[in-house]
Amino acid sequence: MVTGNLLIFIFLLAIALLFLLIIRFKWEPFLALIGVSLLVGLFSGVPLQEIPVVITEGFGDSLAGVGLLIGLGIMIGQLLGASGAIQKIGHVLLNIFGAKRANTAVAYTGALVSIPVFFDAAFIILINLIRSLSRQAKVSMVTLTTALAVGLIVTHGVVPPTPGPLIVADNTKADLGFFILYGLLVSIPAILVAGVWYGKWVGKNKPIYSDELTEGAAEEAKAPRKEIGAGLSFGLLLLPIALIVTGAILELSSYDNVVVNAIMFIGEKNTALFISLLVTAYMLRPYLNEKPSELYKEAIASGGLIILISGAGGSFGAILNSSGIGEYLVEVMTGWSMPILLLAFLFSQILRATLGNTTLALITASTVLGPMAADLGASPLLLGLAICAGGIGLSLPNDSGFWVVSRFANLSVQDTLKTWTAGGTLAGVTVLAMVYVLSLFQGILPGI
Repeated sequence: MVTGNLLIFIFLLAIALLFLLIIRFKWEPFLALIGVSLLVGLFSGVPLQEIPVVITEGFGDSLAGVGLLIGLGIMIGQLLGASGAIQKIGHVLLNIFGAKRANTAVAYTGALVSIPVFFDAAFIILINLIRSLSRQAKVSMVTLTTALAVGLIVTHGVVPPTPGPLIVADNTKADLGFFILYGLLVSIPAILVAGVWYGKWVGKNKPIYSDELTEGAAEEAKAPRKEIGAGLSFGLLLLPIALIVTGAILELSSYDNVVVNAIMFIGEKNTALFISLLVTAYMLRPYLNEKPSELYKEAIASGGLIILISGAGGSFGAILNSSGIGEYLVEVMTGWSMPILLLAFLFSQILRATLGNTTLALITASTVLGPMAADLGASPLLLGLAICAGGIGLSLPNDSGFWVVSRFANLSVQDTLKTWTAGGTLAGVTVLAMVYVLSLFQGILPGI
């Protein structure tokens, strides 16, 4: 087995190779992760017969925790988007906040929507909303784009059941219900600082939206055959979160009877999402132009690759740990006398910048650091949130989200860097600061 600084060299070479394969040669991340995992095993001296076993077990262990949740979550998001529930939530929040605080409404609309819906899809769904608001309220597109993008990426990177933070919670063995609660808590100030305040500043003297649309951005979503109500939209969006949080709270109680056990069963993460999907599909039938079965097919088609990438990320993390790279990397970084939460943040941030994908960064960082939480003396929940904070910012042109924002908001590359990249990075740093505030109450607040 290879030891010492050569392990760091292999790690850096592996990250560079992933970057090259995904960005330069346009490999699917799933194939790149599996291929690089095999090479890491070979060059680090893992016995040949053990390499396929480690990769397979890492793949299976990753999907055992989140595979079902990812599939169910994508289906719920598909139904909410097709029914008009997402758009309804946005309009309601705008009416509450008013035109003068349109960016605040947009930011927290994005934060809510991105919990069950993936960033790219949510941004495209809501972009027409902020175009209209830019014209009506005379607010610059840069300001509103920053608010929307930051709101979306913060909860996408921090709040389960989005796959990235969901996998982090699983890998660190943090309680999922409390991870959701504290994830929401640290997200609120991050969205305010980076999405609302920074967005307002960076959008000063920038133009409002014009009627000229970029290529590919003019296609409007099909209108639902019947307008959905606000109460139903919010209720279905929050249903899975409410079930999971309720189950987690009851699990801490000393009650043990049939009713409590039944509620805890319903609040178990897989059961909660399955029940939420059934309720959502039933309640949204009058508001859908397409059959639910067709929407499920679309969700499965888009979710299948995400599930494969999640499993392959687990394989890559498993081979890093088996080779000794993960342990040695943490040993070296902790030797810098760097606080573990800061270390976790930087580790995840470096992966985010190089891989260009929040979910991949969170999977890899948590797979390496998660099993070591106890040895490092860190709270699993705080460690997980610090990893999530690192996965939010430093989005570069190697990230598909970068181009989604640029194309659909009709922003130049320079403005995209100012809004999406800088705004997201500021949000991640703010989340980390809030995690340190929570650490002051370790042992006092439940779940920490």
